[in-house]
Amino acid sequence: MEEKEYNVCEENGNCYASARGQSAQRSFSMKKNIVIVATGGTISGTAAKRTDMLSYTSAVLTIDHLLEQMPYIQNLAHVSGEQIAQVDSSDMNHTIWLKLANRINELLRLEEVDGVVVTHGTDTMEETAYFLNLVIKSRKPVVMVGAMRPANAISADGPMNLYNAVSLAVNEEAKGKGVLVTLNDTINSSREVTKTNTALQDTFKSPELGYLGYIQDGGSYFYRFPTRKHTLETEFDITGLSELPQVEVVYSYVNSSVELVRCMAQMGVEGLVYAGLGNGGIPEVIKEVLTECAQKGLAVVRSSRAGSGIVTRNGAVNDDVCNFVAADSLNPQKARVLLMLALTKTKEPKEIQRMFWEY
Repeated sequence: MEEKEYNVCEENGNCYASARGQSAQRSFSMKKNIVIVATGGTISGTAAKRTDMLSYTSAVLTIDHLLEQMPYIQNLAHVSGEQIAQVDSSDMNHTIWLKLANRINELLRLEEVDGVVVTHGTDTMEETAYFLNLVIKSRKPVVMVGAMRPANAISADGPMNLYNAVSLAVNEEAKGKGVLVTLNDTINSSREVTKTNTALQDTFKSPELGYLGYIQDGGSYFYRFPTRKHTLETEFDITGLSELPQVEVVYSYVNSSVELVRCMAQMGVEGLVYAGLGNGGIPEVIKEVLTECAQKGLAVVRSSRAGSGIVTRNGAVNDDVCNFVAADSLNPQKARVLLMLALTKTKEPKEIQRMFWEY
C-alpha cells in the first residue's frame, strides 16, 4: 500500500510528518467529530491516596473533567462529551442500557458525528458492549473503554486508554466491525472479549480466538475481523422498548440444588441460562426440572462455566428432546444478553437456536 504523508500534532502543538499509512492521524482540517458518552466506572474514579490502586470510589469525575485534563486529545479529533450515567458498573442496569443504546443510535444518525466512544466500568463492560453490538444500527465506529486504576492513581491507565479509544474511533479501519473494546493497547470484539483478572491492566482478553488487533503510537492495526452478525446486520430493534425480558443465570457445581431452578420458574422469569459443566453438562435431577420448565414455555439456554470453548447442540445433553438451546461459544453472561433480545422477537427454541448460531 502506498504510504502517504500526514500532519501529526503533539501535545505541545508541534507538528511533524508521518508516513505510517493507516496509523497516521488526520491533519487538523480533516479532523473527525467523536462524541464520548460517559457512564462512570473506574476511569472516572478517585482514591484517597495516589498509591491506592484497588481502594477507591468509582464514578466520581465527569467526562467534562476528564477531557479538561486531556487537552491533547483534541489533536486526534473534535472531541465532545455527554454524561449518560454516573455509576459503578456493578450498578449498570437495563434502563441505562436502553437509554445508552438509543442515544448512541441518535448520535450516529447525525452526519456530523463520525463515531462514538463509551466510557464504562470494567466489571460489566463486556455485557454492555455485547448488548450494544446487537442493537446499534450503524457502521460507524463505537468503541468501549475503561480503566483498571482510578484517575488520580500514580500510574492511571485511564488517560492512555481513552486516548487510544478516540484514535481507534477515527480510524477508517474500525468501520463495520461492530462494537469494539480497547484497554491496554489491544482491540477486542465485544462478542468474544471478557474480563479475566480482578486487578491487572491486561485483564481484557478474548480466550482462544484472540485480539482483533493492537494500538501503537496512536495507530490501530487489525489482524482479524469479527465474523458473526452485528449492528446493522441484526434483527433486534429496541426502539420504543422500556424494559427487557427477565432472564436469569444459574451456575452449576457439585451437589447444586434443584430448588434454585424451581424458584426461578416460580418467579415467572422468561428465560434461564444454565452455566453448565464442561460442554454444558447438567446434573440429571436439574435436567429433569429444566426440561419440564422448557416444555411449559421457559426458554432454557445451556452455556458453560468453563470459560472458553463451544457448547455443542445435542452434545452433553439431548437438546432436541429437552427443548433446550445451546449457547455456542458465548459465556453465560453474554448468552443472557442474546437470550433477552431473542425473547423480544420469539419464544420458539428453534428460532432462538438460529440466533445463537448467527450472533
